[in-house]
This record gives sequence, C-alpha cells and structure tokens, in this order.
Amino acid sequence: MNPPDMPSGGSKSHKLWGGRFAGGPAPALEALNRSIGVDLRLWPFDVKLSKAWAVALWHAGVLNLDESAQLEAGLDGVARRIAAGVVPQPSDEDVHTLIDRLLHEEVGDVASRLHTGRSRNDQVATATRLWTIDACAALDAAIRALQEVIVTHAVALEAGAVLMPAYTHLQRAQPVAAAHWMLSHFWPLDRDRQRLAAAARNASSLPLGSGAVAGSAFPVSRVLLKESLGFAQVSPNSIDAVGDRDFIADTIYALTMLGVHMSRLAEDLILYGTSEFGFVKFGDGYSTGSSMMPQKRNPDVMEIARGSVARMLGDLTALVVTLKGLPSGYNKDMQDDKRALFDAVDATLLVLPAVVGALGEIRFDAEPMRAALSSSMMATDLADWLVEQGIAFRDAHAAVGRLVREAEEQGVDMSALPLDSLAAAHPLFNAKSVTRALAPEQSVARRAVEGGTALESVRAQIAAARASLTPQPEVRRGNELVLQPA
Repeated sequence: MNPPDMPSGGSKSHKLWGGRFAGGPAPALEALNRSIGVDLRLWPFDVKLSKAWAVALWHAGVLNLDESAQLEAGLDGVARRIAAGVVPQPSDEDVHTLIDRLLHEEVGDVASRLHTGRSRNDQVATATRLWTIDACAALDAAIRALQEVIVTHAVALEAGAVLMPAYTHLQRAQPVAAAHWMLSHFWPLDRDRQRLAAAARNASSLPLGSGAVAGSAFPVSRVLLKESLGFAQVSPNSIDAVGDRDFIADTIYALTMLGVHMSRLAEDLILYGTSEFGFVKFGDGYSTGSSMMPQKRNPDVMEIARGSVARMLGDLTALVVTLKGLPSGYNKDMQDDKRALFDAVDATLLVLPAVVGALGEIRFDAEPMRAALSSSMMATDLADWLVEQGIAFRDAHAAVGRLVREAEEQGVDMSALPLDSLAAAHPLFNAKSVTRALAPEQSVARRAVEGGTALESVRAQIAAARASLTPQPEVRRGNELVLQPA
C-alpha cells in the first residue's frame, strides 16, 4: 500500500492531510472527494487570499519579510501558470491542493509554511465569498443592460402615445400606455438588483482567520486581512464563519426571483408576438425557424428564458435541503454548495445577454395594440362618471354592468347602444357623457396618480427608472463600506 503522501503513480503528493492515516484513500473515495473539477474557478481568489495570508503571517511574526515576499512572488507565478492553462494532476484533490503543489514548484520548501494557522475550511469560505461578491457585480451589470433596453422601448412608446389593453386573469381589463406595461417589467428587475446587492453585503464578512472551527492559534490581524481583501467586516464567530453558507442561498434566491421575472417578461412577449395578438414582431437575430414549416419564426430565446427559472429553483432547493440538517461547523456536504452557486450564476449569465438582444430587436406594432381596445374596457370609467355625479359606486357598478350585458347580448360595442338603453340603465346617462367616458385616451389620462398609467405619470416613472440606473456614490459607515446597487 502506498504511504499517505504518495499517489498510486509514485510521484510526491501535496495532499494537505493524511499524516495520521496508515495508507492512502481508496480510489472510490478519491473520485468522490475530488472537487477540483468544480472549484478550480476559485483559483484567482484563493491566490489573492493566500497572498494576504502571507503578509498577515509576517505581521504576526510567523514569517520573516523575505519569506513573505517569496511566497507572494511565488503565488504570482502560480497565477500565471494557472491562467496559461496548467492541467491539474490526479493528486490535486481541490484547487487549494493544486495551488499548494504549484507553489512548492515555484519557491520550494518555504511554501510549506503558508498553511500555518489556517484551514481549508476558512480558506474555501473566504474564496467563495470573494467569488460571490465578484459574481454579484457581473450579474448587476447584466441586469442593468436589460433594464436599459426596457427604458429605451418605454421612451419610444411614450413618445408615440401608444395605448394597449392591460390584462387581469389574461382577460382584457383596462387601457394603459404601452410604455407603462413595458416599465412594469423594469421594477421587478430593480428589486432583483437590490436582492443581489444584499447578497453581496452578506458575503462581505471575512472568515479567514477562523481556522478549521476554533480560530487561528497565531496572532494574525484579521482587520488587516479584511482591509487587504476588501471585506466590509470580520466574522464574529469562528464556528459560524466556516459553516455559514447563507450568502450562497441569498444569491441563488435572488437569481431564482430574477428567473421568475425574466419568465414573466418572456411570457408576455411570447403571447404578444402570436398572430392572435400581433402586438410585437420578433427580429431575425434572436429567432429560429422550423425544420418543416418554412413560415415559422419561433421566439426560442424567450422560451428558454421562461424555462430557465426551473434550473435556478432546483439549485436553490438543492442547497437549502443540503444545509437544513447540518450540525454547526464545517461538514463535507458543503462541497456541493459551489456546484449549485456556479450553475445558477452560469445559467443566468448565459440567458440574460440573449434576452437583452432579443428584446432589443423586437418591434412594437401600435395599430393592433390600439385595435384591441374595446369600449367595454372603459366600463369602470363610465361608472366613475356616475360617481362624479354623486351616485354611489355600487349603484354605478350595477348600472354599467347592465349596459355591458346588453351590449354583449346584442353583439355590439357599448358606444353603439341606443340612447333609450343608456337612459334605462341610469337616467343621468346621455350620449355625450357616455362617448366621452368610453374614450381610451380619456381613460388613460384620468389615471395620473403616482405610478399610474397617464402619460405624465409614465414620464415621471421613466425619470425614476433612469435615476435607478445611475451609479450611487460610495457610502461608508465608519470604516465599513456599505455596498449598494450600482
């Protein structure tokens, strides 16, 4: 049997554990335990925190200045080699082992001193937090790109005073400005950015220095580590620090909600792009055709976006179920936390640019949108007119409901009902009042409250949307950076 520091091939291993074992691990365990296929992407952050740790060990008197400088230079060399495409060896259990092996090749035995006072438990927790903060910034930029396309369309639709039906229960409800509908998809994305900013804030708590579970036995300055790595705070409890994966759950939850919001936007566009609606026309660049039917133009991007939320939700469920039964401290179940995190982020960053492109080349057709407005959609306005004359809304609702029923029975628009029908529904009705109340432009214009669909309200909403896309100044609370959506 091979000794614990020798892999089956006979070359020296840099496994970070094994001295207490009489023999090496079984091949099936090695295959199960090997995570480098997933966690290799953490290498830039592991190198960064390792350089900071080398400096902290010098400040603690564990290393001299020359040793610390050697380790920093060696880690730079490791980074260059990995970036150039170094191939992990079978003995490289994880990204930490790979970096340790390469560092030994770069600087020799002094590399063995770098792991003093730290554990892979606080190491991987720190690297994963750094990766997550970086990913949240990339996701925020991708969501902003989608929001900017939405605002561009809203501006054009508002300028054209384009009206369309709004729907409840997928039934025509009331007329709205098309820009108002477009912006209804902006604000959920804004909430998604706020959730991601909160996830980044939660990730910005430094675990390094927590050791395996009880804290480092060497007097490293965790404040120095926090400042050099850009964390907002130091974790207050070493047991919690190595076992906390809330920030990953927060991030995947934010992405799940983002997936929900992209799905709802996609569903609207898929519906509105059908021949039955005809409100939007999809462009060629982000549509596909049929292998059988030459006439087809399929909105595949929107359909994939609609389905992608299932993947994010699956990752969230997998993570939460993994965490729910764990005792405190680090447990190897957590090795799969990164698989869920990376998959959710990868899927989102794959889908978002395609949605941005597809929405960017969509064209709106104002005529079918306007033609879909019928006088029955202004029934509430007609009831409101009676209320303005002093009639109780319940009585007004009943009177207008009678007109709606009669129009349906006769198969005509409400505006086409004869005057005696209007008078029979309520004596205050006259042709002029009904005609005015049933005009969609009037219906939209009357809803000028903040957040309403009147064009003046929509213009204010566009201004608010643009303001939300303006980068906010850096805010500090004492020495703590308070992360905000860009």
